[in-house]
Amino acid sequence: MSARILVAEDDEKQARLVRIYLEREGNAVQVVGDGRAALEKARSSKPDLIVLDVMLPLVDGLDVCRILRTESDVPILLLTARTTEEDMLLGLDLGADDYLTKPYSPRELTARVRALLRRSRKAAGSAESAVLRVGAVVLDTARFEVRVAGQPVTLTAKEFAILEALAREPGRVFTRAQIIERVFGFDHDVQERTVDAHVMNLRRKLEADPGRPRHLETVYGRGYRLNDGPDPASS
Repeated sequence: MSARILVAEDDEKQARLVRIYLEREGNAVQVVGDGRAALEKARSSKPDLIVLDVMLPLVDGLDVCRILRTESDVPILLLTARTTEEDMLLGLDLGADDYLTKPYSPRELTARVRALLRRSRKAAGSAESAVLRVGAVVLDTARFEVRVAGQPVTLTAKEFAILEALAREPGRVFTRAQIIERVFGFDHDVQERTVDAHVMNLRRKLEADPGRPRHLETVYGRGYRLNDGPDPASS
């Protein structure tokens, strides 16, 4: 199924290559070369997905991501030459759904775009809604809301998806590979450190002390689980 994709990339050669590969997949692709144009086009054309370079003129790609995330839940794939963990965490925390570091394979980019689109369509077409309660953590999947000990917590789409996967089977230990499979899709070549980065951000938002998590626990040598014991705050 084709999609409307906005590519924000100021390198003309790179933008042309991305466009060629995405159009081969049957997508309708629009290209802009700066952050201001990216914001304007995203608002006017309502794309199904945005491929967003971090280093854009006029408005930085991270600022574009932050602004758009307050207005829409459109899937955003960041392209970045920054490879430090801090840069990766910042992009994810601002609301990006995934990221690719340069240089990257155009085939990998198209695979990640397919996975993001499939996940987005599945979420949009799903009639399933429920309030999930695990200890002090409450997820309202219909309203896309999370509360911890009664206090609202704002999550990105990927953070919510990871937390929901864990909350649907509380106490179960999920390996990173299983989280990738459930949240990103079977054919998505996601690195395990991407899961770790999302978990780090989740802990910063869910835990009173992220260094000593009481809700989202690590089972060393295995993976992660959502604690299904009594509310830690009440003990």
